Amino acid sequence: MKKKYWIELGTNPQQVIELLEDKLYEHNSIRVDKYDGCLFSRIMRDENNNVLAGIAGWTWAGICEVTQLWVDESVRQTGIGKRLLAEAELEAKSKGCARIMVRSFSFQAPHFYEKQGYRIEHVLDSFPKGYCYYILLKRID
Repeated sequence: MKKKYWIELGTNPQQVIELLEDKLYEHNSIRVDKYDGCLFSRIMRDENNNVLAGIAGWTWAGICEVTQLWVDESVRQTGIGKRLLAEAELEAKSKGCARIMVRSFSFQAPHFYEKQGYRIEHVLDSFPKGYCYYILLKRID
């Protein structure tokens, strides 16, 4: 008997992404026998409880990736980004990570990361057109 398969439109992309991330984590963990994955996040608020900045990412198998770092334009150049990045590095060290990775478009902050000790590992030109996409890495052990 022939099995039937179909593709359907995901009506809730966030839910599909979470499902796929869970399935990939399960597969990858079994493959390399590492089950220490952990998400992290930090936010910074002002005295009125407004969110001014935040950082998020994950640790797994001895590496950390910062997936989001955002600082409101009103408080950029005040050291908040540097403080949040230091928090991520402390989190990574506490989980036994030896390296931390971040990705950035050229119109974002690749040079900010370089000033914090990150080294450009790869540059994808013309993504998007007229810009570059950077992958940066820092040893933290």
